[in-house]
Amino acid sequence: MIDNIIHAAIVMTTPLLLAALGGLINRVGGIVNIGLDSMMLAGALVGLIVASESGNWMAALVGAAAIGALLGLLMSLAVTRLEANEIIVGLGFNIAVAGLVRFFLKSAYGTSGTLNLPDVARLPEIVIPGVADVPILGALLSGHDPLTWAAWIMVPATAWFLRRVRLGLRLRAAGAAPQAARALGLAPLNLRDASTVFAGAMSGLAGVYLSIGVVGIFNEGITAGRGFIALAAFYFGRNHPWPTALGALLFGFFDAFQIRMQGRGVPAELVQILPYAMVIVVLTVMGITMRRSRARGRS
Repeated sequence: MIDNIIHAAIVMTTPLLLAALGGLINRVGGIVNIGLDSMMLAGALVGLIVASESGNWMAALVGAAAIGALLGLLMSLAVTRLEANEIIVGLGFNIAVAGLVRFFLKSAYGTSGTLNLPDVARLPEIVIPGVADVPILGALLSGHDPLTWAAWIMVPATAWFLRRVRLGLRLRAAGAAPQAARALGLAPLNLRDASTVFAGAMSGLAGVYLSIGVVGIFNEGITAGRGFIALAAFYFGRNHPWPTALGALLFGFFDAFQIRMQGRGVPAELVQILPYAMVIVVLTVMGITMRRSRARGRS
């Protein structure tokens, strides 16, 4: 039982972690990306189609990342060049992409809601000999796909990038003080565009993970608001990769737990709200803690 929950928690954490790390880089660059969910949705659909047509899961990852990056670029140009409000643009992308996906399914495949394609190449599982049968440790380390491993490798890589790499330091400068960065000869708008493209690519990978890594089909509600939970995760982490990963793991655990609880006599409608209720609880506790720490600092 505990091994199943741990394994499911790792699986449910992967899309949250991918999107959250992309959103974290975007926020460090100066843009709060509300449109992560739309990029996840587009990545899930395009990735499934590519996985079915090509029979290659790596090609599906590339396709999903590409459509996510394209949406990220379009969103960023609207914010940085047209000076549109980032919150309104993000919400608009979520609504527009959901509508376009619905239209595409009806016009191209004559279906509504769910798309089930033949010969979909699924993400392979990596089984570690000698570890797979060890309780708890096996659930933590064995039987996961390459994208899950890549997501966790991205956590220290992101921390290193933001603190040690010149481009990461420039990105932080562009987000924190764009006018000062411009005075130093940097191009803060270009850096913000690049960070949004990266966030889109990561969200596209998060989406394709759901379609070819978890379920093997596409559904209009496949993201189930996970883009917003990823948003909460990097707010929980306060722009730091490791706390962000912890937040994603926490929300992933409750997501897995609610799936395991369904069919055990608890009303499904109540169980399904558990991850989202925990987001509210965690962010509320954070807000109270930060408010008290500021009050102690002033006293």
